[in-house]
Amino acid sequence: MKLEVRRMVGIIDTTFRDAHQSLIATRLSTSDMLPIVEKMDKIGFYSMEVWGGATFDAPLRFLREDPWERLRVLREKIKKTKLQMLLRGQNIVGYKHYPDDVVEKFVELAYKNGVDIFRVFDALNDVRNMKTAIKKAKEVGAEVQGSICYTISPVDTLERYMKLVDELISLDVDYITIKDMAGLLDPQKAYELIKEIKGTYGIRIDVHTHSTSGLAVATELKAVEAGADFINTSIHPLAGGTAQPAIQTLYYALPEKHRPEVDMKIISDISKYLDKLLSEKYDHLLSKKAVRGDPAVLIHQIPGGMYSNLIKQLTEFKALDRLDEVLEEVPRVREELGYPPLVTPTSQIVGIQAVFNVLFGRYKMITEETKNYVKGLYGRPPAPIKEEIRKLILGEEEPINVRPADLLEPLLEKARKELEEKGYLEKEEDVVTYCLFPQVALEFFELRKQGKLKPLEEKPKGKIIKIYIGGREYEVGIEGVKLEALAMPSYASSEVPAQLVGVLSAPVSAPSAPVEVPSAPTPATPVEAPTAPTPTTAGEGVVTAPMPGKILKILVREGDQVKVGQGLLILEAMKMENEIPSPKDSVVKRILVKEGDTVDTGQALIELT
Repeated sequence: MKLEVRRMVGIIDTTFRDAHQSLIATRLSTSDMLPIVEKMDKIGFYSMEVWGGATFDAPLRFLREDPWERLRVLREKIKKTKLQMLLRGQNIVGYKHYPDDVVEKFVELAYKNGVDIFRVFDALNDVRNMKTAIKKAKEVGAEVQGSICYTISPVDTLERYMKLVDELISLDVDYITIKDMAGLLDPQKAYELIKEIKGTYGIRIDVHTHSTSGLAVATELKAVEAGADFINTSIHPLAGGTAQPAIQTLYYALPEKHRPEVDMKIISDISKYLDKLLSEKYDHLLSKKAVRGDPAVLIHQIPGGMYSNLIKQLTEFKALDRLDEVLEEVPRVREELGYPPLVTPTSQIVGIQAVFNVLFGRYKMITEETKNYVKGLYGRPPAPIKEEIRKLILGEEEPINVRPADLLEPLLEKARKELEEKGYLEKEEDVVTYCLFPQVALEFFELRKQGKLKPLEEKPKGKIIKIYIGGREYEVGIEGVKLEALAMPSYASSEVPAQLVGVLSAPVSAPSAPVEVPSAPTPATPVEAPTAPTPTTAGEGVVTAPMPGKILKILVREGDQVKVGQGLLILEAMKMENEIPSPKDSVVKRILVKEGDTVDTGQALIELT
């Protein structure tokens, strides 16, 4: 009688990172993680993905949390399970390339603060952009998952993927991760790719996918059958849809010989906690489209995190009714730009350019990131960019062909001096944070300096009362004459009555989260999206914002002479930088905004004579 060998698969849990990034726009706060952190540590996961990706940007920008502090707190409480992060190669956790000195310092500090495993990828599968991060992670003693971004296109063949694996193994990575960010990997392709990698190299393989297309459970089962050592799951209800498949489902779907030794009773307890938490606090962020997934992703290939953000962004444009047009435009733009895999930041670049093409006309408005991508500043595309698109965007300028980071000057010491001069430098991590997100970091540091940030583990003070808005219950704390939104999300639903806006957004000494001003209820009648290819003018010579966003940089001064097409200011919208050009030859008469201002569509920016 032949004995069956038991080969358990390792589970990498994504509940605290990719799951809520995909389903609730990365808004799960540290304080909402803490009640279950120690239980999570007892489940028996191989590792927990708790950091990286958008979990650096979103806490700073929306939750007003220090992401480094989140990592430290989780590391203190998670004693047995390895912690891992998602690192975007030379992009780190941002949306552009950073100099090598910033990459190296980031990896060093991330390891020091608790990261055991670095999952490193590059949005273009350009291994040149991964070398610095991988080398530094190995140097500090961390484990490294070298990732290949799985996508479908005429140029992404088995031979191409095997070439990428060969390049990554030459960098001495510990595992190969097949990173299927949009749920495109079907069971048979997974089986073939894993068998080929295992048969050729024998290296450990990790499979990361999303449930968006409905293929994920079948794909992970077939991956384990082919020899995958690790699969990625999350805990229901932060699972399924555009997130990872639920561990509860995979556990019972796996053959007994492959089942991981995880504590299903603890998982059940955590699931109940998450279910209550989502319904009470995050329900308005759970888009039905994101939760139920969509097999059409096999065509447009938009990954989970980008899909939920795309819905939010089109809503801000009051153009959600044009989502289907955007999804049709995405594969067209992707082909024209050389079939980049749709993962941060290229998913944003392609997705937002598709939005602009639909709203303003094809390539009538081009983001700064699209220009930089075509210049080669993000790396080498899998296929050549269509020549007519390149000329349209760059004119006669030629793209670069060197590693993009080779063109960047060191940044750390310059950033350190600037922070010291501004009086914000408190710890080494601040320098890196400032390098990554300068404007957002300065706002955060100012709040910290004023003592307006609530410690992650401190309970709010003051009497608690309950109010009911849009059929949901919120707890509001009263401290003196000021009101403090305790359970009210900072990204409040448009259901909030306009007359309560001033009350719920009142300034407080120690808010539990930043209280952004919610908008009044959206009119039922759809508002027509803008169609002009350039910013509209309100009155003679007044340039207005073509979209909602934040003024990142003003490029001119009052009295300057400007030419048609010359950049007036940089408007940050949808995590992209958009240069607003002058519509004519003129003189800058008045600048009506300042750097850091948040503006809405149609708001006056600059008056020209």
